[in-house]
Order: sequence, then C-alpha cells, then structure tokens
Amino acid sequence: MKLATFTHGGVTRIGVVVDESIVDLAAAAPELPRDMIALIGSGPRGIERAADAAKNSVSRIKMADVRLETPIARPPEFLAIGLNYTDHIEETKLPRPEFPIFFNKQSSCITGPYDPIHLPRVSSELDYEGELGFVIGRRCRHVPRDRAHEVIAGYLIINDLSVRDWQSRAPTVTLGKSFDTHGPAGPWIVTPDEIGDPHNLDLRTFVNDEERQHSNTKNLIFNCFAQVEILSTVMTLIPGTIVSTGTPGGVAWGMNPPQWLKVGDVVRIEIENVGKIENEVIEEPGTTTAI
Repeated sequence: MKLATFTHGGVTRIGVVVDESIVDLAAAAPELPRDMIALIGSGPRGIERAADAAKNSVSRIKMADVRLETPIARPPEFLAIGLNYTDHIEETKLPRPEFPIFFNKQSSCITGPYDPIHLPRVSSELDYEGELGFVIGRRCRHVPRDRAHEVIAGYLIINDLSVRDWQSRAPTVTLGKSFDTHGPAGPWIVTPDEIGDPHNLDLRTFVNDEERQHSNTKNLIFNCFAQVEILSTVMTLIPGTIVSTGTPGGVAWGMNPPQWLKVGDVVRIEIENVGKIENEVIEEPGTTTAI
C-alpha cells in the first residue's frame, strides 16, 4: 500500500494511492486519523482499515488532479547516516567507518517530492544524494536486529542534499545538511508488504536525465535493521521518525572536477518498488522573512 499526503481543492489530507488515482481517507474512512503520523502510530489495525477502505472505495481522485506533498511534513526526528556504501567511501577518500556515522537533518529542510530545491545564496557547492529512507511506525526502544522490521511502517525516497563547504565546517555536518528545501521526500510511504526485501532494491539518480548514481540497497554497509537496532539503543524512536540510509557512489563531490548542481538542473531519484521523486534547482528566494 502507498500512503500519500496530497492537496486537492486547496485542502491537504492523506490517502492511499491506487493505480493512477488516490483514495481520500477522510471520505473513505472518516473514523481514521487525518494526520499521517497519527495514522502510522495507530498501528496495524489502523493500517489494515486504510487498506480496506482503499480497496472498497469507489470514490477516487485522479492523480493528475492532486499535488503530492511530502508524506510527513514535520517528522519528530529526521536522521541520516554517512559513508554507508563502499563506492561512496572510496570516492570521498575517507576511511571506512567501523561504527555508523549518524547525523541530524533538521525537519524544516523537508520538502515535497516534486517541489523546487534552492541553490543557496552562500554557496555553489550543492550536491545530490539519492537514498532509501524508512519511517518508524511504533514507539520503541532496544529493538533487536531480527525484530527491527516490526517497527518500520514503510519506505520512501530521500534526496539528502548537501552543501559541501558548509558540511565540512563542523564535525556534526548538520548545517550543511539542513538548508531549507534540502530534504525532498516521497513520493509516498510504501508499506513493507509491498516493498519485499528492502535490502535488494535498485537505486538510480539522474541529473538532467544523465545517470549519476546506480546501486542496490544490498550494498548498504549498515542495513535498515542494523540502523534501527543501533538508534533504538540510544533513544526512543517515535512514530513518524524518518531515517535516511545513506547514498552510493556517484555524487558531484566525487567527480574531478566536482559537478555541483546549478540553477535549472533537475534531479530525479528512482528506487525499485518505491517510485521516483524529481526536483528542479532554483535560486534561493531573495526575500527576508521576519517571524
């Protein structure tokens, strides 16, 4: 099942994608939560009710008539991991980590699967990173690796955009990973039953239709379940938390010379059994907003 957040008629709500249409859960199952995090947190019973509603509903909205939003606009945590594919480690010329390198992307960087991304005013070193992400579905702590699949609600695509000069200014890398719009996510959350093996999915990244990255999630050094085990050893994981699992080789940083993203470039990331996201690079808006 594909769980989506969408806007139609000026109203944003959640639904289930069925073929080339979407079932509005507010209409098909009004007893269900109206928020994606709340739906995921409702557990198997809520997910099963959503699936039944989607299957039985005859009222569907054409996908062409909706705007797909990021599935979770403000996750409680947005975590990511660095240097998790061997070929990416080799192109960066950094040592292979013995322990996973986790960092935070601030949730304010998340944007929609087809929304524009900003080239920052303060840097030209904007890089793409196609990644598989997963969403936590159950509040959990100390999850052993062999049970980690039980707490994952589903999978989605992440572009872990990185401003490389800002990333290198501090060991935490958070600033270089958290510019506004630098976390495209979507196009929806695919539940595990539809994904199959999350550690055998083909991943490709294109810039202006030129293939830049091509790998498979079987090449992850620390796979999704290992990441759940390690993270949940440290912290309570909360429904709606997004974890981005790392990028393979082929990033702009690894080229000689680096091929940084520029205004007008279009980045498309495709992951088998998940879908695709596509984002155009635009100038960062020149206005200053006072809050």
